[in-house]
Amino acid sequence: MTFNVDLFWSFRSPYSYLATPRLVELTRRYDLAITARPVYPLAVRQAQFFDHVHPQWIPYLLRDTARIAEMQGLAYRWPSPDPVKIDPATRHGTPDQPHIHWLTRLGCAAEEAGHGLAFLHEASRVIWGGTKDWHLGDHLAQAAARAGLDFGTLRANIDARPEKYEAIIQENQRAHEAAGHWGVPTMVFEGEPFFGQDRIDILEWRLKQNGLIERGK
Repeated sequence: MTFNVDLFWSFRSPYSYLATPRLVELTRRYDLAITARPVYPLAVRQAQFFDHVHPQWIPYLLRDTARIAEMQGLAYRWPSPDPVKIDPATRHGTPDQPHIHWLTRLGCAAEEAGHGLAFLHEASRVIWGGTKDWHLGDHLAQAAARAGLDFGTLRANIDARPEKYEAIIQENQRAHEAAGHWGVPTMVFEGEPFFGQDRIDILEWRLKQNGLIERGK
């Protein structure tokens, strides 16, 4: 029996990026399917969130994510450009967002096409792995191709019905909150949330409790 896990994930979350290779490996190793459910980052969903965090939170996040990437042997640099355009005075997302809406819809279209997790993996490697101007040229098209997708088809689908993909994002966000958390990455198995890249081992343990088996056995 194939087990199913929902993955609530953001293109601006370094922890989402750091979790993805391990989740891909779980699907390779076990009879497990992961449904990619992209959501907007907190800077877009809940801009005021950052008004209340401790001033040491962001410096710690940068230090922590860099060492996790080093430990896992992953290339890592804060994206250039940032997927979310931030007003430096307020630390809020600006009203004009040139990237994040398109990226998040692209992730939803990739899931609709049956290769959501693979696309999140490949696209986040481009965005977070040190590619300057990841939004230009064919960087995302090549990521889509490595994930088994046709970028032109994804783009045409989104351009034809942007409201459809926006509705998917909004439904993902409602389901995310209903599952019991607000942060990303959050993995949900049978209604139980597992928040953070440091909870993947616990997710694997829970799945095995329920009978998860390796592929081919």
